[in-house]
Amino acid sequence: MSDARPASRRFPADLLHRQVTSVLSAWGMPDDLVETTAAVMVDTDLAGIDSHGIQMLTTYETLLRRGELQPAARPAVVRESAVSALVDGRAGLGHPAAAMGMRLAVDKAREAGVGLVGVRNSHHFGAAGHYAAIAADQGMLGLVTTTTRQIVGVPTRGALPRLGTNPIAFAAPTGPGRPPFLLDMSTTTVAVNKVRVYELNDRPLPTGWVLDGAGRSVTDPAAAVRQINDSTEGGLTALGGEADKGSHKGYGLGVAVQILAGVLTGSSFGPLREPGGPADIGHFFMALDPHLFRDGDDFTADLDAVVDVLHDTPPADPDLPVLVAGDPEAISRAERARTGIPVPDALVERIRGLCDRAGVPFLLDGPAPG
Repeated sequence: MSDARPASRRFPADLLHRQVTSVLSAWGMPDDLVETTAAVMVDTDLAGIDSHGIQMLTTYETLLRRGELQPAARPAVVRESAVSALVDGRAGLGHPAAAMGMRLAVDKAREAGVGLVGVRNSHHFGAAGHYAAIAADQGMLGLVTTTTRQIVGVPTRGALPRLGTNPIAFAAPTGPGRPPFLLDMSTTTVAVNKVRVYELNDRPLPTGWVLDGAGRSVTDPAAAVRQINDSTEGGLTALGGEADKGSHKGYGLGVAVQILAGVLTGSSFGPLREPGGPADIGHFFMALDPHLFRDGDDFTADLDAVVDVLHDTPPADPDLPVLVAGDPEAISRAERARTGIPVPDALVERIRGLCDRAGVPFLLDGPAPG
């Protein structure tokens, strides 16, 4: 493991979009579902969430080759009421099912004030915050939760993983010209794919992210990935605890997500899933119209005031301004739109091989190292 940061290259978003589109199309995904999925993946990279963007192609290829992923599957509503719906993802990639779910929740909220949509039989859908922001862009509050395929979360005082990272995202609309309030977080200390990003960049992990079966921190990124993939002992700590123990409240939040996105939708629970069975990931989406409670633009005006007070807090370090949820993503989008999206050379080479196997042109040869 080197102390020097490995080389990476920067690529414009439209080039990454073309590369992702070509691969997904070669796998047999219909054009409209390709567009939805590629847009989510590249937007995620623009937002600086490198763990959930183009690097996920390598994981999706593995699922495809195992026969676990049905790229041509089209999600469908299987149960519905005036304020709710249940969508079957049909074992396709989660991005189309998730986008459909949140848009359906927004449509119902326009009519009834609130919309609740669950998705079952899905796969990984990228960054939860992308879908919460769909609601905020339409003037709604958005809540998103999801279960995950891998069992990686270790309960406080536990030696075995029992939950996934079980992310949760919440977004709220603000006034014109302002980014939404956007919280997107795992209920473990860190997401699995962020550990993989550290491995791609050969960077040591912070203490307390990953534990071995004896409860000791694993900081070597390759060893941490092996620990996570093993799934028989150790794993990721729960959010919000001591550096090397995790929190029972963070773990409890993960269970709450499992209830909303898994139990409520009838999706699987990792430890009870049959070996070799479908991933059957579940998602949950809520859209809430603030006009149920407030008149006109009163909600956004008051939220703007809250955010302004937070931003105006004197910083502990004058060189580091105070941040509110959503700020890092907005900053990253502006910077990466100008300079390109950084992709580690190790990932570039993995994508080269993936393109060769898919029989599509490899497009990431050009830009100089960044």
